[in-house]
Amino acid sequence: MDGADSRLHSHVWLPSGLSTRPGTDIHVPYLLLTGLVSALAAVVVVPATLWQALTVLLWVGFAGVVLFKAACCVVPPRATIAPSNRPRRWPHYTVVVALKDEAAIVPQLVRRLSRLNYPNSALTGLLVVEPDDRATLDAILDTPKPSWLKPLIAPRGHPQTKPRALNVALEQARPGLLTVYDAEDEPHPDQLREAALRFATGDRQLACLQAPLRIRTLGRRSTWLERQFAMEYAALFEVILPALARFRLPLPLGGTSNHFRVDVLRRIGGWDAWNVTEDADLGFRLARFGYRSDVLGLPTRESPPPNLKAWLPQRTRWLKGFMQTIGVNLRCPIGLRTSGMIVLALTLAAAVASAALQGVVLTWIVANFLIHALNGSLPSIAPQDSVLLLLGWAVALAALALGCRRSGIAVDAWTIVTAPLYWSLTTIAQVHAVWRLVVQPYHWDKTPHAPDIELALRKRRTLRNRARLSTYAASHQSVPDTWKSRISTSTTTPTSGPE
Repeated sequence: MDGADSRLHSHVWLPSGLSTRPGTDIHVPYLLLTGLVSALAAVVVVPATLWQALTVLLWVGFAGVVLFKAACCVVPPRATIAPSNRPRRWPHYTVVVALKDEAAIVPQLVRRLSRLNYPNSALTGLLVVEPDDRATLDAILDTPKPSWLKPLIAPRGHPQTKPRALNVALEQARPGLLTVYDAEDEPHPDQLREAALRFATGDRQLACLQAPLRIRTLGRRSTWLERQFAMEYAALFEVILPALARFRLPLPLGGTSNHFRVDVLRRIGGWDAWNVTEDADLGFRLARFGYRSDVLGLPTRESPPPNLKAWLPQRTRWLKGFMQTIGVNLRCPIGLRTSGMIVLALTLAAAVASAALQGVVLTWIVANFLIHALNGSLPSIAPQDSVLLLLGWAVALAALALGCRRSGIAVDAWTIVTAPLYWSLTTIAQVHAVWRLVVQPYHWDKTPHAPDIELALRKRRTLRNRARLSTYAASHQSVPDTWKSRISTSTTTPTSGPE
């Protein structure tokens, strides 16, 4: 046995396998095929009636989304609890990070997790890696880390997705609370304390708390694409989600910095290992079981996709997962109740429809104006359609600006005004998502991450992070002695995969 194998077996125990039998099957490709055939038949039989019905449906749906976003903009955010009070005993917290091909970013991740201001005796950190990802495991073992932070190797099996890795970690979690972070995250040091206090003062229906995600780049000027991504996150986590939480409606959770009660998470079956947006799916499943989600005040900072090559697969995965989640919930809409179905339509369904139409609509508008400009005539657009379109864009831009103001992001007017160009890029991702949903419904498009410049260049003293988070010295505790993880050889979760 070589040195690497020796270290592997001294820190983890790898079982022979894990059952990946999913619970249910939504047959998404067959549903899409049935819908496409029905639409083509309607086009042939009653084209005029179909077009009128689609026009009315789109107009009413778009108007509903505009009103929803406008209402979110005027709802004030709820005041958060300052994490200054100390309870008699802090609940045990399990911090989980699923890693895949992340060797380069492990030292940065460990340093940031080491700053968490929470009693070490009440902390367990699990860095979950795949059995064939030796580079990431070696990086974890080579990096000095606090005694509460440990590696955990997921058993071999399929699908190799983040939610499956999270379910493996859930089996090891002690009773108490659990949170999920991504490899590039920098959570506020007091975020765990705020969440613990919120759970302690909340009712029994409070099962999840979502921290706001704030996008930033360190050590360099952000690109136009990165600024658009940051504004998009600001509108979602600073405007939309707080408004939904204020009215105790289901939240389409983000994939990171969500905090759960372990007992509730196990009761509802954990994450759907076959859904590529397991976060959004879990938010609506919590609502089905009678639980609610809320938001935190202390943020987590993240790095944006650096370029279109990294952004497009990520957005494709999101849209594919949104369609999966919609399909799962439409199997039994009664269980989600009317309020849940409305939120599902105004968030995930609206995102899918918007992605499909934004590029087409913007292209049509530009072509229409150019053609009529050359002819010296006015575009023939119905007044009600023009008003609704302009009002919709105005409300969306207002949500972006409000989210940036609440999160402290400084953006120029040009970046905000050109947001429709960014929205149009999602049409490319939507076309790709539909295709991938048919041919690769459960494939996970991995987003590559690289260490921030502030760590790579060792110039932290000269760089200022505008989020104004406290800086805590990194822990240099030695790697703990032999540690073994025993993973159950069978799990059953409510999934969207094939039986």
